[in-house]
Amino acid sequence: MTKALGSLLAGLSLAAFCTAASAQDLPKSGSISWHTGWKNVGEVLNVAEGHLQGHGSAIGTSFNDNGSGPLHLGAAECVYTFFVIDGAGPSKGYCAFGDTDGDRIFTDWTGEGDSGTNVIAGGTGKYAGITGSGPFTGSGPSGSNGGWVTIQRLDYELP
Repeated sequence: MTKALGSLLAGLSLAAFCTAASAQDLPKSGSISWHTGWKNVGEVLNVAEGHLQGHGSAIGTSFNDNGSGPLHLGAAECVYTFFVIDGAGPSKGYCAFGDTDGDRIFTDWTGEGDSGTNVIAGGTGKYAGITGSGPFTGSGPSGSNGGWVTIQRLDYELP
């Protein structure tokens, strides 16, 4: 029993050390490139001939393009609105991107069609005080169930 408890405590100590080390490995400036798979749920209103307005939310999972690192395997949540006239128009939204540590980056984004710019609005944990921005490009829907994929990059600085 004592040996099992010692092994458990050693394992927990190693996990805590690895988590603390990974939180400090984020450089003070750089770029994060990742992609997110989304499930979108929203409403589109046909307000006039060729005029669409809408809103919704998207929930998904992000994957760092390197296969590990910031925002890898993290939850992603966004809300959005749009106004389209004859197939073109602006969209606006806010997102929260997380990682396996539970730390988050918040963005305020604007776009048109499937592309736009994320502007960092804040962060928690290792991302506290983060600033920067970067482009995104989406593709979808894939299938009839509201699935999308977004390719993103943030160029950032930490205090």
